Amino acid sequence: MAGGKRVAGRLNAWICFADEAGQTLRPAKATTWSPRGHTPVVKVTAKGGVRVSVAGLVCYRPGHRSRLIYRTLTYRGRKGDPKGFRELELADLLDAAHQQLGAPIVLVWDQLPAHKSARMRQLLATRPWLRVYQLPGYAPELNPTEKVWSVMKRSLANLAATTATALSTAVKNRLNRMQYRAGL
Repeated sequence: MAGGKRVAGRLNAWICFADEAGQTLRPAKATTWSPRGHTPVVKVTAKGGVRVSVAGLVCYRPGHRSRLIYRTLTYRGRKGDPKGFRELELADLLDAAHQQLGAPIVLVWDQLPAHKSARMRQLLATRPWLRVYQLPGYAPELNPTEKVWSVMKRSLANLAATTATALSTAVKNRLNRMQYRAGL
């Protein structure tokens, strides 16, 4: 990652931190209240392997407001469907970010196998507007996208979504609210 800031300044580029996260129908537990003597109960179906995966970029550039650019992928537990983002979907997200930001991108992401694969290296090599830097092995504190996922998951705590569509809608709703919050 050393030198990424200098490269971004020299190219007048956006610095984008990328990461992926997922949410299932089984919500995280959060504290709540109820009248004394009545324990609150959240009923959850949590049937099947329904999962909403999110890949996102938190983008910064001096003199501009920060941006959150994301894509979702819903896995409904069907055989053959991708459970998460693959190289092509991640490359499409980067292309969309480049088009939306309208400037070169300095990308900083973790060492997920999909980020380091031969196919991903080929896809990235065809994008002259992109420079890529890897984060150390396990360093969530260095990636601001992790904070976005934390806020999103906290806001989904105790949410009893019963279908993949309802869960996907809730995730998108939370992320859309964060996109337009001042200071991201």
